[in-house]
Amino acid sequence: MIAGVPRVGVVTFPGSLDDRDALRAVATMGGEPVALWHADHDLHGVDAVVLPGGFSYGDYLRAGALAARAPLMQEIRAFAGRGAPVLGICNGFQILCEAELLPGALIRNASLRFICREVTLRVETGQTAVTRGLEPGETLRIPIKHGEGQWVATPEQLARVEDEGLVAFRYCSNAGIVDDASNPNGATHNIAGVRNEAGNVVGLMPHPEHAVDPDVGPLGGQALFASLLESAMAGARA
Repeated sequence: MIAGVPRVGVVTFPGSLDDRDALRAVATMGGEPVALWHADHDLHGVDAVVLPGGFSYGDYLRAGALAARAPLMQEIRAFAGRGAPVLGICNGFQILCEAELLPGALIRNASLRFICREVTLRVETGQTAVTRGLEPGETLRIPIKHGEGQWVATPEQLARVEDEGLVAFRYCSNAGIVDDASNPNGATHNIAGVRNEAGNVVGLMPHPEHAVDPDVGPLGGQALFASLLESAMAGARA
């Protein structure tokens, strides 16, 4: 434990493949990374949790469906219920939706093809654990890589998400315009990420952990991890 440094746990499930990238991103941005195992019942005193990308349990049932019932998710539910920051990235987003910690579901891309490329996101709210340092309308360049990234919802869920401002990010053009041409997977209303009512739980399909190192790509993920660490530190001080 490093005094004055927020501790961020990253959960590894069978089939996770971006857990090490997330741990490295936490360290790169100045946090203390903590590896967590899906079968444990202990969060080891972390201040925030990241559910990383990958193919937990091989996506054999539905993406994220089995991981949502992993033993450690009981602790994460309670952790989130206390207002602590929880970020789900790609498969982690799918897990949070399957666990009903976030609204909606992620289904096959409209193209029925796996997509791997950079996209531009528009920040829709600064009222989340990962956007507290950002303003609505700001854009971020971040990679995506998924086959089941199309966010969908029932009409009732969609109305609530839009009416209550639960959209965290939308796919947009480089100029910040939300249009069909900028939607990589057919997501409803170009929604790339959502939050819970309190704003402490956030999920998004793009991979901010792949966008913190200037030597390997865009830097849109830096602001999200910086906000996550700030939120974690604020919670630790509370």
